Amino acid sequence: MYIIVNAGAKMSKRNHLNYIITASLIAAAYAALTFLSGIFGLAFGPIQLRLSEVLTILPVFTPAAIPGLTIGCFISNIGSFNAVDMIFGTLATLSAAFLTYCFKGIKFKGIPLLSMLPPVIINAVIIGFEIAVFFMPDASFLWAFLISAAEVGIGQFIVCYVLGIPFYIAVNKYNFFEKFKIKK
Repeated sequence: MYIIVNAGAKMSKRNHLNYIITASLIAAAYAALTFLSGIFGLAFGPIQLRLSEVLTILPVFTPAAIPGLTIGCFISNIGSFNAVDMIFGTLATLSAAFLTYCFKGIKFKGIPLLSMLPPVIINAVIIGFEIAVFFMPDASFLWAFLISAAEVGIGQFIVCYVLGIPFYIAVNKYNFFEKFKIKK
């Protein structure tokens, strides 16, 4: 992922180290917040309010968030004891994080609202599909998918927008990622 995001750009050893440390801290925070959500039964299943998903806005601040979120999601999904979730949930996070990074320059009144949308849509579709196929096999696929996608999408929307906007404003206000001096 480092190669994809920073293709053609040479980083100093210090920036490279900061990139790895930042990605690692984000992965750890994502996993910890997912496990915290799991204590309340909100990390897995059709209705998910993973507190960790608030971190999906971080690719707007640093490309190190892309591998950080991806690795954090994989570690978190080990807790689902479902290999399909470990693979497809992680791929959903990777693609959503990359798109969030791509849309970082599009802002409405200073807030990257479009960047918050990929985690909502991609997780609704991929995780909704996963739940419909593996956890509702006896139901009509179309209805199972639509219901699962809506449940996941609503949970994602709540976390990414209702919690995500204040989180973005706070991180942006205090220039948290500027302290690491990782070039975007």
